[in-house]
Parts: sequence; structure tokens; C-alpha cells
Amino acid sequence: MGEPPRDIRETLRKGLWIGTWLLFLSSPVHDLASGRHSPACIVAGGAGLAVFVAVYLTLVFRHMGRPTGRLMDQRYAGGLIAGLGMLALVLSLTLGTHWLGLFVYVSVCCGAALPSGAVYWTVPLTGAVMVLTALHLGDRDFWQLLMLVLLIGFSMAGVRQLVRTTVELRQARATVAQLAANEERLRLARDLHDLLGHSLSLITLKSELAGRMLPDHPDKAAQQVADIERVSRQALVDVREAVSGYRRPRLSAELAGARVALTAADVVADIPAEPDLTSVPEESESALAWALREAVTNVVRHSGASRCTVNVVRRQTLDGPILELSVEDNGSGGPSGAGRGHGNGLTGLTERLQKAGGQLEAGRVKHGFRLVARVPLTPAADVGSPA
Repeated sequence: MGEPPRDIRETLRKGLWIGTWLLFLSSPVHDLASGRHSPACIVAGGAGLAVFVAVYLTLVFRHMGRPTGRLMDQRYAGGLIAGLGMLALVLSLTLGTHWLGLFVYVSVCCGAALPSGAVYWTVPLTGAVMVLTALHLGDRDFWQLLMLVLLIGFSMAGVRQLVRTTVELRQARATVAQLAANEERLRLARDLHDLLGHSLSLITLKSELAGRMLPDHPDKAAQQVADIERVSRQALVDVREAVSGYRRPRLSAELAGARVALTAADVVADIPAEPDLTSVPEESESALAWALREAVTNVVRHSGASRCTVNVVRRQTLDGPILELSVEDNGSGGPSGAGRGHGNGLTGLTERLQKAGGQLEAGRVKHGFRLVARVPLTPAADVGSPA
């Protein structure tokens, strides 16, 4: 939206959407085919209609859904619209009232290609010229056509403003995401500086003390070396915790990313906007975030689904309260990659959830594939740590 077509498929889609509205030209075409005009008028009218349609398609295809361009582009579009209006006027005066509908297309071009300030007077001007032409031709039943000229012209201007607002919102979101990423990098840099600055300063000081004590007081020097070992081990733990916190995914962020990924893959996404994550342990939230990421990746890559539903609900079980994430699609394939190692496929998800005290269920359902991940809402008991 708001961008030119990137490939032939998008070009054909946009051209089909714009070309559908040419069906309203049936009245001029029927008038030419009725045999009421001379062969010269038919040829001239057909050529004029072809030029009219070509200019109309050029204007709408180039400017529909795009922000207002430079002043030179605006003048170029204004000149084409003026020519389009003159052509509609000449064809209507020459061939009759059946051609008054061309002014509707002139109004569409005004709303699609001109700046908002110009739309406010060009669309009413188009309607006024159409009314005067109809009165000159003796047609008093022009009110419905006048309403179409005004409503469609201003509607196109509103659609264009909506597209521009959407584009600006997308750019603002990208800027906010970039700022958030920069802020996270600064946080990590700040944490590492605070952690390592203090620890390395202490290690340096104790190393100097141990060096001075070594000749005369070897026992005190050994104590300083032991302190150095303890401080360095603690610094290593602190750095690992800081990096782990930096890399830990958040479920809310993954839900937003899943919506973007599914929409980009033309999959209708039904995803909760703001799930209740209060009092959810970080490890449990992280495990669900990884499960959601893997499930959505499989939906996009392997399932061939057209719809995907994500639910995050709290449940009460005999073992206590749990948080349940379900991802269900209507595709023909399920998650792949099971058994490829930790972190990929069902095996990796199962291991992540087991670390958080949760469990994973995945399998075919009646109309697709369903993955369910559950984690406890209370921290899992510490049953030991890996060597």
C-alpha cells in the first residue's frame, strides 16, 4: 500500500482493480454501437474514447495510493486532467447525453492524482461543467450523475489520504522499532560496562596487591589470588545473565511479529492484541515466545494454510494455574524439523518447554494442524543444573 507494484503479479492485480471500473463506460459504447451516428462520428468517438481511457488509466495507475509528488508531477497530472475534462466535454456535446458519465472518471482522477487542496475545488468544478453540459443538451435528469461525480471524487481523495496516513504510520512504527533496538543495545552496553568495569577494576587492584605481597607474604598473596578467581567467576555469571536477558524473546513482541509474518504470507491471522501476561515468569513467557515463533514459521513455510488462529488463555489445572498457547491453521502440513536437534522443530520446542516446567502437544486436527504449548504460572522447581 502506498508503493508502486514490485512485480508483474502486483501490476496485474492493481490493473485489474482499476480496470473493473471501466464497466461503467457501457453507455458510451452502447451509443456508438446503436447505429445512430454516422461512420465518421463512430470512428471519431471511438478514437476519443480510447484516448480518454488511456489517459484515465495512466493517471489512476500512477497516482492511486501514492503520496502527492513534486510540483512538476502535480502540474503534469493537472494538465492531463484538464485535457481529460476537455475531451469529456467535447465528446458529450458532440455525441449526446450518453457520454456525460465520462465526467465521473474526470472526478476520480481529480481525487486520485491532485493534492487535497486542489480536490476541494476541482471536483465541484467538474460537477458544475457536467451540469451545464447536461442543461445545454436538454437533459434535466442529471442529479444522480452529479451525486456520483461529487461523492466518488471526494471518496477517492479520502482513500488517498487514508493510504498516506497508513504509509506514515508504517514508517513511524519502523522508526520506533529502530529506536527500541538502539535503546536495547545501549542498555546492554551500559549493563556490560557497569558489570565489567567494577569487576575488572577489582581484579586489577587485587592483582597489584598480590604482586606486591608475593615476595614477603605468600599466604596473603594466595588469598588475593583466590579473591581474583571468585570475582572473575562472578563477573562471568553476571555477563551471561545480562546477555541471556538481552536475547530472551517476549511473547507480546512475538505476537506482533506473527501478525506481520502471517499477513505478509497472505494468511488471515486471528491473534490477540494484548494478552494478560501479569505474574507470568520470564522463563515461561520466553518458552511460549519460542513456541509461537517456531509454529508461525512452520505455518508460513510448510502448511499452505489460508487462516491461522492464535490463542493465549489461562487455565486452572490440578497441578496449578497454567498459561496455554495454541496455534491452529487450516493447512495440509504441520511443523517440520522434529528431531533435527535442540532449538529446531518439535524436539527443540519440547526441550525448551520442559526447562520451564511445561509441555507441548502437536498434531493433526479435523481441518488442519494444531500446536498447543503450556507453561506453569509459578516458577518451576529447581531440579538441578547442567554440568
